Amino acid sequence: MQTQKTQASFILGLFIAAGLIGLGYLISAAIIKVKGYERVVMVKGLAEKYVKANTAIFPIRFESSNNDLTILNKKIKSDINTVEHFLSELGFDKNEISVSAPEITDKFAQGYSDNNIKIRYVSSTIISIYTKQVEKVIKLHKELFKLNEKGILAKNNSYDTHYLFTGLNKIKPEMIQEATKNARAAAMKFAKDSNSALGKIKNANQGYFSISNRDSSTPYIKKVRVVTNITYYLDD
Repeated sequence: MQTQKTQASFILGLFIAAGLIGLGYLISAAIIKVKGYERVVMVKGLAEKYVKANTAIFPIRFESSNNDLTILNKKIKSDINTVEHFLSELGFDKNEISVSAPEITDKFAQGYSDNNIKIRYVSSTIISIYTKQVEKVIKLHKELFKLNEKGILAKNNSYDTHYLFTGLNKIKPEMIQEATKNARAAAMKFAKDSNSALGKIKNANQGYFSISNRDSSTPYIKKVRVVTNITYYLDD
């Protein structure tokens, strides 16, 4: 009786073991099949476009000096009027021009001795242009020296000048389309080289847009750049 029970347990164990082996094979086959569906290729698509800035910020700095504060104030007003008239002749509107409050320095108050100072009061004034007339700003930059002929030593610091491009939203769809097209071309090349067929998109990341100067000599020409990241399935 005991022998029969032992044989029955042994036979049952064989069936269980066979079942587990079969189950393990099915699970293994399922994993391989799932992994087969996860054959992917990750590619990047680049799109670049050169555009012209559509907004400019151009500050003009000039100094005035005199030993008499009253005369200096009159000189400052006269210089401001001269600069504004000069800008008006170049085609800038009044609402595009802003004048900062003059900064006046009293060199006596700074501790200099009378023997070292020839002119006591020195003022610094900034007149800024904020405009969409970029071409006129480029012309102004080339002709700023003409203010010297009017007795005004005006200068513009390049690091204070800003050329901006604000039309990104208008060119975004076109650039994204181009970047996606370039990414797909790269994926198709990979699929062909690996004897696969390019499948559907698994996921995609548009990336971010960047705007930079094309070069230091022409800061009003901008390079707009975007990189997309796309993952495609690969089919057999």
